[in-house]
Amino acid sequence: MIWEEKLQAYRLLFFLTLLNLLNFIDRQLIASFANFIVPDLGLTDTQYGFLTSLAFILFYSIMGLFMGALADMVNRPRLIAFGVVLWSIFTAISGMAKGFVSMMIPRMFIGVGESILTPTSMSLLSDSFPSSRLGFASGFYYMGVPVGVGISLLIVGYLGEPLGWRNCFYILGAVGFVMGLLMLLFKDRPRKSAALETPTTNDTLAFSSILNTLKKALMNSPALVLTIAGGVFYHIVLGAAVFEQLWYAQEKNFDRSSIAQITGIISVVAGISGNLLGGILSDLWQSKTNQGRPMFLFWACLIMLPIFIVFRYSEPNSLIFWVGVTLGYFQLGLFYGPVFSTVQELVPIRIRATIVAFLILMLNLVGLTFGSLGGGVAVDLLRSASVADPYTTMLVIFTAISALNIPCYYFAGKLYERDKKRLEEVFAN
Repeated sequence: MIWEEKLQAYRLLFFLTLLNLLNFIDRQLIASFANFIVPDLGLTDTQYGFLTSLAFILFYSIMGLFMGALADMVNRPRLIAFGVVLWSIFTAISGMAKGFVSMMIPRMFIGVGESILTPTSMSLLSDSFPSSRLGFASGFYYMGVPVGVGISLLIVGYLGEPLGWRNCFYILGAVGFVMGLLMLLFKDRPRKSAALETPTTNDTLAFSSILNTLKKALMNSPALVLTIAGGVFYHIVLGAAVFEQLWYAQEKNFDRSSIAQITGIISVVAGISGNLLGGILSDLWQSKTNQGRPMFLFWACLIMLPIFIVFRYSEPNSLIFWVGVTLGYFQLGLFYGPVFSTVQELVPIRIRATIVAFLILMLNLVGLTFGSLGGGVAVDLLRSASVADPYTTMLVIFTAISALNIPCYYFAGKLYERDKKRLEEVFAN
């Protein structure tokens, strides 16, 4: 029976990871196809930055908070299936865009659909794996990020020219529709019981109770707040990274299809390595020290920061250039397992989906929006001021701003064990 339960847990983890992979392929397509879509639709850098930020993120982040609370109350596989089908339909519709507005509208609905997946999935996984393996499960699930980004780039590199970007959107929309229906074959997992859970009598009271519990957790756990803040700062440079394909082509003189192929392969290999090592090593770090997983991220980010500055100014075929590109995708994978497992362990079990939704809201609405939209505005301003290599200048500035995540992770790691011990005490009152 135990082996059967483990098999079910890993089967669920594998399929949710596939959905997350599809999630990031669809989300990243507009950035991966930047060198095709921007000239085809006649977009400015500011408009492009808006499409990769607020047009998607505003709906994704705000709806995600409600979807996270909803996931704490309803059948989770059905909720996920609905979200996947919804975003897949509008991914296909995106392929019909003729300009800025007709691309913006479906991006909004894609954001609503995708807002369902991760809070609900992380809630399912937290009820399927023990706490000691949650870092691994979170890291494995989040392999969907670098692999999805990588596959989207490979689609551009190998299919962009022969099929065109519009047909790629249509095909991926159809694939997602089928995968959404397949999610209905999974059953919901029993929710873990906890002394910290408070019974509620109806959905309205449950929703109110969930939000009050979230507020109380944030007010009583500096480690939780600092972990979220570190993630927000980290996502500023991730938001700015939507301009990297334009940077490669316009300032590093790569062919748009060739660089998509190369970075796609690097993203998959380095990203998978980062996700697996981030989950496994952060679990090991926490078990062997009296410090939380964020301290593991502190050292990783501190060591890699100088390389992320230097490689922007390096020659395209130099060793340091390709090391910087590779470490960027490696760090992308490294982040998710430690952060998502940490925030779930610093709140009561009953709001784990909600805290994930809140984390996603902050990462995207604040971090990615500042990076993507701010990056687009910055590039347009730098170009109007006749600054040489505006993409390079913007990416370096935003990398420096993102480095504020390093002190956040340091203090979060120091406070983790204390705050985790206080959890039951605070919510017992």
